[in-house]
Amino acid sequence: MAQAQEKKLYTPSEYLEFEVNSEERHEYINGEVICVTGGTPNHNQITGNFYASLNFGLKRQPYRVFVADQRIWIPQRRIYTYPDVMVVQGDLQLQQGRKDTILNPLMIVEVLSKSTRSYDKDEKFSVYRTIPTFQEYILIDQYTMQVEQYFKTGKNSWTFSEYYDANETVSLNSINFEISLEDIYDKVEFENIEVKDS
Repeated sequence: MAQAQEKKLYTPSEYLEFEVNSEERHEYINGEVICVTGGTPNHNQITGNFYASLNFGLKRQPYRVFVADQRIWIPQRRIYTYPDVMVVQGDLQLQQGRKDTILNPLMIVEVLSKSTRSYDKDEKFSVYRTIPTFQEYILIDQYTMQVEQYFKTGKNSWTFSEYYDANETVSLNSINFEISLEDIYDKVEFENIEVKDS
């Protein structure tokens, strides 16, 4: 009978040394290093649409908008990850000794894929909520027109809204910005459009 191989666990510094020299992106989850696979055309289109609109909408304001390749460190859970889109308000807080790893996102957007949907909605959201500056979370489905919005209203309280119609507009609470679903999903091609029950 074959024995299960024990997974190699890395220290944060070992991961960072490995990651800096890697051609692929990897997340770090409490010692485990996990490859971040490339996105589908829909995933990339949605990410690009949201980022471009947000970056333009916040020009000359005290916010920085990042897309895909910007790493964050979440010390309470010992996780390095790469949000699809994120916004930082004011000055960047960088991990001590690093110039490439941010600590203070205000708002994060994740585009859901079949392989990461549950993780993004549950565990990852739980992890993000340990970040003191984190105020808003947007989840965008790439297979059907659906956007979920979570906004922090108190120390342990979040409000939830969802959107399904191309004519609806998502208004952010942490930032003065709004975007229609029509713009989020511009040039996105759905293979099978799922009909939502009302």
